[in-house]
Amino acid sequence: MGLELYLNLLSQPSRAVYIFAKKNGIPFELRTVDIIKGQHRSKEFFQINSLQKVPVLKDGDFILTESSAILIYLSCKYQTADHWYPSDLQARARVHEYLGWHADCIRGTFGVPMWVQVLGPLIGVQVPEEKVERNRTAIDQALQWLENKFLGDRLFLAGQQPVAVGYELFKGRPRLAAWRERVEAFLGAELCQEAHSLILSTLEQAAKKTLPTPPPEVYPTMLLRIARIP
Repeated sequence: MGLELYLNLLSQPSRAVYIFAKKNGIPFELRTVDIIKGQHRSKEFFQINSLQKVPVLKDGDFILTESSAILIYLSCKYQTADHWYPSDLQARARVHEYLGWHADCIRGTFGVPMWVQVLGPLIGVQVPEEKVERNRTAIDQALQWLENKFLGDRLFLAGQQPVAVGYELFKGRPRLAAWRERVEAFLGAELCQEAHSLILSTLEQAAKKTLPTPPPEVYPTMLLRIARIP
């Protein structure tokens, strides 16, 4: 069995892995895990990842979780271009620096609006406005750090070429908007659209109130995640 990637493209870490593998021509079998239907909580998926999260890489008998680890593994195994994961020690350290900060300050913070606008209402839960406001403040702070510390006057986050990190959409911040456009141009509009088509269609369905209701067995996990919003 060749390389398998267990992904759901609603998940930003899954999109990062998908885009990286596709852009670098890495052959893989896509195993889509429908997280809204609760497939990540199934007994079958538990055998793949007991943490019950995506993304997951399976390479023969070797199983790897966490998007940063997966991106680094793919870059090293398939010897991708040096700008993705530089051989220079200090340049590589910058990639690790950003990936660590991204996990701490971007992932949880930028994931909250999906719970506020889509997933919470899907199970009849409204996130308190004070939490929504705190999240807006946290997003603004994270964007400021992203722009001033990690991007600065560079073309890309860790140098003059793209590195193995994901990206989000930005409004009202010209430098970040220009950076996003450079990343999209490098990756290609078709690949970007392909990777984001699921989340865009999900947001459209949510606006029309046509998203299917998740099965009851995933409600406790969803409620716990909503309760953890600071």
